[in-house]
Amino acid sequence: MAISLVKGQKISLEKESGGGLSKVVMGLGWDPVKKKGLFFSKPVEIDLDASCILFDEKKTPVDFVWFNQLRSRDGSITHTGDNLTGEGEGDDEQIIVDLAKVPGHVKYLVFTVNSFRGQTFNQVQNAYCRLVDERNQKELARYTLSGGGDHTAMIMAKVYRHQNEWKMHALGDPAQGRVVEQLIADAVKIL
Repeated sequence: MAISLVKGQKISLEKESGGGLSKVVMGLGWDPVKKKGLFFSKPVEIDLDASCILFDEKKTPVDFVWFNQLRSRDGSITHTGDNLTGEGEGDDEQIIVDLAKVPGHVKYLVFTVNSFRGQTFNQVQNAYCRLVDERNQKELARYTLSGGGDHTAMIMAKVYRHQNEWKMHALGDPAQGRVVEQLIADAVKIL
């Protein structure tokens, strides 16, 4: 059973997977708040974007994975594609990480979410990020991105190396930005 994380909580991914963890999927899901009309409610399209920033030990960004670059230069991380509306069930966007292929100089993987159109999180509901063991589809951890707010982005979580083990830290820190490059300064603060 997956751990339902709270802001600030850290877990060992190796322990949660039962060992042998090699690939994880970071899933992002959300629903737009329904716009209320006189006789019906219509969902407002919200274009959230999941991204991953790769940092080295000196906290310098070395690569990005996002809708405009679907694969890291080293091939260890892949984005499955951009969902422009939040419609549908399950994960709306996914980032697949082959932990064994992440280069040794990369210490931190910071997962972010931003509203490309500049809409705030007040217009988003049921938002979450989750980490899944790719080999058996077992959900290892889930973090609910709750609370709304006037921010257009969020630093969701970081996955990092600690003593030859991968760990996850749930963050949920609000930020402002419409694309991943605008979130670097906020991401560095949490390292």
